[in-house]
Amino acid sequence: MNKVEVLTPRDVPLGGPRAMTVRRTLPQRTRSLIGAWCFADHYGPDDVAETGGMDVAPHPHTGLQTVSWLFSGEIEHRDSLGSHAFVRPGELNLMTGGHGIAHTEVSTPRTTILHGVQLWVALPGEHRDAPRDFQHHEPAPLHLDGAELRVFLGTLAGRTSPVRTFTPLLGAEILLPPGTALTLPVDPGFEHGLLVDTGDVTLSGTPLKPAELGYAAPGPDHLTLANPSDTPARTVLLGGPPFEEEIVMWWNFIGRSHEEVARAREDWMAELGGPRFGEVEGYAGAPLPAPELPSVPLKARGRGR
Repeated sequence: MNKVEVLTPRDVPLGGPRAMTVRRTLPQRTRSLIGAWCFADHYGPDDVAETGGMDVAPHPHTGLQTVSWLFSGEIEHRDSLGSHAFVRPGELNLMTGGHGIAHTEVSTPRTTILHGVQLWVALPGEHRDAPRDFQHHEPAPLHLDGAELRVFLGTLAGRTSPVRTFTPLLGAEILLPPGTALTLPVDPGFEHGLLVDTGDVTLSGTPLKPAELGYAAPGPDHLTLANPSDTPARTVLLGGPPFEEEIVMWWNFIGRSHEEVARAREDWMAELGGPRFGEVEGYAGAPLPAPELPSVPLKARGRGR
């Protein structure tokens, strides 16, 4: 049995002046990617009456897809493609920001507890300038050996998501009642990550605590998830074939070189809603300015560093 690597999160402020704190497990020093998954933020449960909720002004993205998945609450999404949608529990919003897109994320007034994950997928080099796109999908629950699964990307346990991606991916929420053990057939060419939201679970025998992410290298044709406790557990399973390209990821941009990312920053600051990124209609507030680039060139990173 392959050893499971345990990745612990760090707290990061998100969203500019009205920042909310998130727990980030990807990227980190020891691992930058799991498949094409390059970014994982885990937040809540936050009482918005105390924290103010989420209010992220117009900001840009390049070279990636954003994956929004909620456990509770509701977020209003607007982007420069003209999309106006809501992120709700059990519903997937996937936005493609290849050459450039801008969007906003605001928790709605009817939200009391905000709780979910924000994930990014790196686009392969040949598609990193893909046109803007937005997809919404509500996966039906799948009940298996006492567990409940919602497969929002890729294929798992015979259920396939219709959502288009640029590399093979797996994304699924898995609920494990107390005392449940679930063995899932998986693609042995995939590497996998299991993010624990609530409860203490094991991944192929390795204990994982809430907010930790367990990494399993390619090789096994099955994964075993277990909840040995007397309380329910919720997890998110991510996967994909190893992403062999090196990427430069800084702020909201993904490129292949320091110069590519610097140009994206320059374009955003010069335009703040111009032709490359477009304008977001319906948000009452100014776009977020990009931070200053570091004084040394940005370095490319691969999946294992």
